[in-house]
Amino acid sequence: MATSRPLGRRELPIDTVSLARYLIGKVVVRELTEGIASGRIVETEAYVVGDAAGHAYRGMTGRNRSLFLERGHAYVYLAYGISYMLNVSSEKPGIGAGVLIRALEPLEGIPIMRLNRGVERVRDLARGPGRLTAALRIDRSLDALDLCREGPLWLGRDDHEPGEIGQSTRIGISRDADRLLRFYLRDSPFVSGPRSLNA
Repeated sequence: MATSRPLGRRELPIDTVSLARYLIGKVVVRELTEGIASGRIVETEAYVVGDAAGHAYRGMTGRNRSLFLERGHAYVYLAYGISYMLNVSSEKPGIGAGVLIRALEPLEGIPIMRLNRGVERVRDLARGPGRLTAALRIDRSLDALDLCREGPLWLGRDDHEPGEIGQSTRIGISRDADRLLRFYLRDSPFVSGPRSLNA
């Protein structure tokens, strides 16, 4: 298995932007009945405290309460009634903010991902937030899950050292759109978004 252990909560920075950078190169592990599927995180977006583009901006609701949990919990929501999005809560308990996982480099369980996505090309299996949740079969049933312990979905590390991390504006938002809160692994073919943002 590519991952050695779950990330400990103490390893996670208590700051949304720092966590978004820190998660580049870490691993998302999905344990399914037919086996393990995992991918290395190559792209994230930070949705910080007071961010007009963030789901926590107007306060806690039944839908977004997972964003207010202690850092390292999953916040999963359905975007536009089509695709699930996987986020990681990123601040102290009671403070709403999170990091969107935007793209993965597939590591394990590629046949499982291909079946889940109906796509052959490895590069396209998890290149984008909706694609990666489909590839790993992530839905609202995993919302609020603790990602710092082994289970159906968790965050891990391996021995891989990430390369240079780039920074840009976020993708597909209209509010607070000029903030440089997207982080990505430079030169990775698995990063999503237009080339103009991935220089």
